[in-house]
Amino acid sequence: MSPNLELPPRSRNLVETSQSRVLVLDGAMGTALQSENLTAEDFGGEALEGCNENLNLTRPELIQKIHENYLKAGCDIIETNTFGGTPLVLAEYGLGERAHEINRRAAEIARAAATRHSTPEKPRWVAGSIGPTTKSLSVTGGVTFDELVEHFHCQVQGLADGGVDYFLIETCQDTRNIKAALLALDQLFAERRQSWPVAVSATVEANGTLLAGQNVEALAISLENRKLLYLGLNCATGPEFMTDSIRTLARMSPFPVACVPNAGLPDSNGHYLESPEMLARVVSRFLEEGWLGFVGGCCGTHAGHIEALARIAARAKPAPQLSRPKSSRLAGIDPLEITDEMRPVLVGERCNVIGSRKFKTLITEGRWDEAAELARTQVKAGAQIIDVCLANPDRDEKADVIKFLSTAASRVRAPLMF
Repeated sequence: MSPNLELPPRSRNLVETSQSRVLVLDGAMGTALQSENLTAEDFGGEALEGCNENLNLTRPELIQKIHENYLKAGCDIIETNTFGGTPLVLAEYGLGERAHEINRRAAEIARAAATRHSTPEKPRWVAGSIGPTTKSLSVTGGVTFDELVEHFHCQVQGLADGGVDYFLIETCQDTRNIKAALLALDQLFAERRQSWPVAVSATVEANGTLLAGQNVEALAISLENRKLLYLGLNCATGPEFMTDSIRTLARMSPFPVACVPNAGLPDSNGHYLESPEMLARVVSRFLEEGWLGFVGGCCGTHAGHIEALARIAARAKPAPQLSRPKSSRLAGIDPLEITDEMRPVLVGERCNVIGSRKFKTLITEGRWDEAAELARTQVKAGAQIIDVCLANPDRDEKADVIKFLSTAASRVRAPLMF
């Protein structure tokens, strides 16, 4: 959210309420839909079967029923049925041009449900769900950064028009995708002369990192220059396996922390085995430690899980907000905190077309892989930061920066300095 633009009244109330009590998000939309035994006809035909987002148009009463079941269970926040709502994802079903309509309708459905169940004592809010898309800039490719910004921009326009109270960039696997979504929101806020709260929720693999390689320390550092409603983790595992990552976020995030786990890990048949009591028991421990400000459920969770989480959240207090760090914290794939004790910091300076003939030759000849390898070699030799300079008046410097960084970002773990 922009500090210079005013929040809508409901959004302002959300921010204020989150400072005094732990807020509960809803459970899994996909799990609820699977239990309905839907047919191709429900989705609008065989070609659209499996496109949950199109149900906002073909079965709006079903989506509203699912929202209301979670609201009756006691959640404070419901998420729009728009996890795959970018034109990029919807185009796989031939629905790319209807992205704005689908997102707007989804937000309207959720807004109606939230309004119906809101009281002065217990207001309800709507989160505009923004999924990671089916492309990762750092892993799969297949889309440019600018294209991804455009896709997210279309989605958030529809969500804003439908009446969401905040935007939730969720199930994030790649920080570069997160940055694209944040830039799309910046564009929206500038166009509307209006700000909304923004939250980010990432997915950590069993090895403790995002799919693109960053750990939660690096993720937190990458986002600490923003103003977020919360930074959290969702999906991937049950809460037990999130313990170390949640503890780390609580220790270093300047924003409230959210824990929105699956109902454990699925068995060989895809069934999630953690009961509401099992899930609540672990999350309750996180609350007692003073780590969390938001809780909720992801894959495999149903209204029973949310009811159990609402009970424990009512007895808890949100974690006190940390002040922003005074040290210099940097992140590439790996984090780097610069302290007096670790000086001097070693900067690798060979990725410089002015100071290195070899690097200049590699750039001039378009040998991007070898140029990135030169950066990686310096890190292996002990460099903690890689200096990058592509200043060459005889070339298109912007194009060189984009091509080099697109190659180096997934191979060089250290922070980059320009």
